[in-house]
Amino acid sequence: MERIAIYGKGGIGKSTTVSNLSAALAQKGLTVMQIGCDPKSDSTINLTGGKRIPTVLEVIRDKDIATRLSDLVFTGSGGVLCVEAGGPKPGIGCAGRGIIAAFEKLAELKANDVYNPDVVIYDVLGDVVCGGFAMPIRNGYADSVCIVTSGESMSLYAADNIAAAVRSFGSRGYASLKGLILNKKGIVNEAAIVAQSAREIDTAILHTIERDPLVQQAEALHQTVIEAFPESPQARSYAALADKLFDCEKTAGRAAACV
Repeated sequence: MERIAIYGKGGIGKSTTVSNLSAALAQKGLTVMQIGCDPKSDSTINLTGGKRIPTVLEVIRDKDIATRLSDLVFTGSGGVLCVEAGGPKPGIGCAGRGIIAAFEKLAELKANDVYNPDVVIYDVLGDVVCGGFAMPIRNGYADSVCIVTSGESMSLYAADNIAAAVRSFGSRGYASLKGLILNKKGIVNEAAIVAQSAREIDTAILHTIERDPLVQQAEALHQTVIEAFPESPQARSYAALADKLFDCEKTAGRAAACV
């Protein structure tokens, strides 16, 4: 099982990227679980036809010890297993603590043993890298970390902050930084700006996602680009990202389409 945490500043296109990545990996015949770690709990909404699924925290609040895995894990488009950690009620509690509680409940119910995913992708809000938001990189939940960024200064600032957090926990054998995913926003000299930032934080640009109105058109349909426009260059770009992030040889025996 490969476990990848995708971080990035809020609003940078992280959830869009993650959903399309999940869809592309599922298309290869892999069992994919996507876990949204954002209090907005909208990470998987384009995999579920626009329908919000109950969050782990909501179910725990309602059912407590009677909570079952089937209350938390929902099958989305392409068979992607969708989970939303959720967050506290606005103004009450700590969002990071909510993620910790959600991870602990999934572990208690042995979600990985039951669903046996080939790849787990955490979609994590990266504006703050402490408490629960750091769980995937500091508690052994993820093997590698990727950061979605554009050429905007605030997203690059967040990327630098996230990279510093990964490095600080790396000495303990936790997740390593795989690189940046450039999600273009139309900034002048954007590729050069991000390349310079990549050098400064000693990492690489793994993949560049060009701006394409098909992304918004797919989201208007509550679908991923992979589902709505499977033959488009944008869908092929997400598929190429999937190829770069997942080593098919590790699951060659299970995913016939992947080999």
